[in-house]
Amino acid sequence: MSEEPNSSNESYFSEYWDLVGGLLFAFLTIYVHHDGNDALAAIFSAVSIGLFSITVSEIAEILAHRINEPYGSYLLTISAVAVEIILLFSILLQTSNNVDAMETVKGGIISAVLVDMNVLLGLAVFIGGLSFKEQQHNEDTSSSYTTILYVASLTLLVPGILDYTKHGKEAIENASFDISLVLFLFYIVILIFQTKTHTDFFKSTARSRIFRYKKMLKEQHLEGLDNDDNNEGVVYIFDNFSIPINFFFMFIFIFIIGYMAEIFAKTSLPLFKEFDISTGIAGLMIAVISVTPEIFTAIKAAKNDQIQRVINIAMGASTVSILLTVPILMFLGFMFNINLILNFNPLQVGALIFTVILAWKTTDNGETNYFEGLSHLMLFISYAIIAGFY
Repeated sequence: MSEEPNSSNESYFSEYWDLVGGLLFAFLTIYVHHDGNDALAAIFSAVSIGLFSITVSEIAEILAHRINEPYGSYLLTISAVAVEIILLFSILLQTSNNVDAMETVKGGIISAVLVDMNVLLGLAVFIGGLSFKEQQHNEDTSSSYTTILYVASLTLLVPGILDYTKHGKEAIENASFDISLVLFLFYIVILIFQTKTHTDFFKSTARSRIFRYKKMLKEQHLEGLDNDDNNEGVVYIFDNFSIPINFFFMFIFIFIIGYMAEIFAKTSLPLFKEFDISTGIAGLMIAVISVTPEIFTAIKAAKNDQIQRVINIAMGASTVSILLTVPILMFLGFMFNINLILNFNPLQVGALIFTVILAWKTTDNGETNYFEGLSHLMLFISYAIIAGFY
């Protein structure tokens, strides 16, 4: 009898640790920020953002299960990219006070794709490959996404190339605006392609183990119903909410993330400069904060032999990070009289293009294994080392 309360408390903690932790660190952030402790405010706000992002991703996953693919994975990627945009825009607003803010934003844009394609995809494929010798996915998915990302990456080269010509800063600013418009129009076409005309390109073609996994889930669900009395009171609360209410809570948590991001931007940039952290590493840190929830989701999917979902999340998020994040940041910058110039440095664009090429090679045959996942992780580690000294 005495063990039941402890068991119940553990169940509640396992379900709501991210939400409780997010609220706790949010309060701590506000307290230390008003107390003038910028170092702790930056750390606590980053932790709070990460924890609330996990909650947002969990709600998005609940909503994703209620709609068909590719809409489910699309919703997951949009929820994560929303956090990325909020973080980067908060830092963009600091450009008048910090000369490194603009470079940090540009580093964050590229880093989001590098983390999605190398850390998220690499880690999920590696861990999934340890459980299954090979995992199958729809090769049309990776073929479509790598083509999109390759074209988008080359498009981002344009403003940077103008840096090496006789054109002045105004021409580069105009080219950046034009490129962001082209990327947004490209995104509209891709959205129609993905959700209307070629939805079958983004659905799983694997059968055997996926069917067995679904059967196992069904058996576990039936077993859970038989033991309903033991599970009473620990059902995840958002599972009981309707779609509109879950969307409402998602927006509430994203609003809190926005407030935490504002504090993070104001307190972290001086710390990066004080500790001589390069803008490349700063961009990577920001990307990891925003992508962490997706990484958890992807690893769980890979361990359940749902590698198709991993591909959709990793490559889908990368696509949105370029085709949607860049235009939105350009528009917001224009609204606040901030000129975001897309003249990425050679290291950033080179790493982006090599990442896309590697993703094409590791996923083009519709099968993945742990070695291919490790290859992506090695590329990311190499980039991180170089970015630290660049």
